[in-house]
Amino acid sequence: MILPRISSSIKVAVSKAATARAFSNTSASSAKVAVLGAAGGIGQPLSMLCKLSNEIDELSCYDIVGTPGIAADLSHIPTKSKTIGKLPSPGSWPPKSNDGLAEALTGADVVVIPAGVPRKPGMTRDDLFNTNASIVKTLVEGCAEFCPGAVLAIISNPVNSTVPIAAEVLKKAGVYDKSKLCGVTTLDVCRANTFVANSMGGVDPKDVNVTVIGGHAGITILPLFSQVPGLNVSGEELDALTVRTQFGGDEVVQAKAGAGSATLSMAYAGYIFTENVLRALRGGEGIVQCAYVESDLTDAQYFASPCKFGKNGVEEVMGFGELSPYEQQWFEKMLPDLKKQIQKGKDFVNN
Repeated sequence: MILPRISSSIKVAVSKAATARAFSNTSASSAKVAVLGAAGGIGQPLSMLCKLSNEIDELSCYDIVGTPGIAADLSHIPTKSKTIGKLPSPGSWPPKSNDGLAEALTGADVVVIPAGVPRKPGMTRDDLFNTNASIVKTLVEGCAEFCPGAVLAIISNPVNSTVPIAAEVLKKAGVYDKSKLCGVTTLDVCRANTFVANSMGGVDPKDVNVTVIGGHAGITILPLFSQVPGLNVSGEELDALTVRTQFGGDEVVQAKAGAGSATLSMAYAGYIFTENVLRALRGGEGIVQCAYVESDLTDAQYFASPCKFGKNGVEEVMGFGELSPYEQQWFEKMLPDLKKQIQKGKDFVNN
């Protein structure tokens, strides 16, 4: 999985060969990214990181409050991207489309959705379902109408359910393309890389590449530490690394003592995912990163694994190699929970 440093994406000039563009929604010389939920704890730092990106020419910030001010603030950063901030249009009669959302989404190549309420101490991702499911459903209906060809990157939890919700909405609108719908699980990879590097002592996390499969909640997150070259830990240490990766979000929620969830690290992960998608859309090769997508690798309809990205989104859902006996135990424990969470999302839209 490709996890470049921020500094390299800001400082390194992109060659002419790397900038050959093949976007379906914008002209050959521009790329538009829309952040839905841009005023939130994830949305604001994510929008700032996107403003710093050489890959983005137009950054569209949308939320129910605050986005004109956020866009004005971001617009003072001296980078090439144009920034706009949009709010929902006021109600009208006869009813009409949400012009604010329409302007935010029209022409977007990638739509990143961190919108929703954050977790608080004692809450699981599943506790967020009723509120965030409705938010994601509404926003994806807008995507289906105004940018049906965009790659959607879902951050809103519970991702195990919100990605199936998005898929069912897109299917109902007749615009579903499994290669362009992804749940962002990059933070699980970031955590696994960081925790392993720390345990190995003196290793730079950027030199570690842990494959993380499954879903994006608790025991559905399965880091494949057996595939990390040079990692030699005891069974107890392996268990601690695995559980910490699975429940890293809880660690942050508890440390913030009710003041929020993992916002900054999630914003970074969302930014890395978005940059990689954009590089692939413009023809970059060899771009592989884990994502939660429709998959036939297991009997779970959606599953996170390494995916090869290209000019049309996900070009190949790749295998994840051989599991150790320890990982196989987690895999068998994970699948029933993951399938239930997938079905819950599908039922929300269809029942």
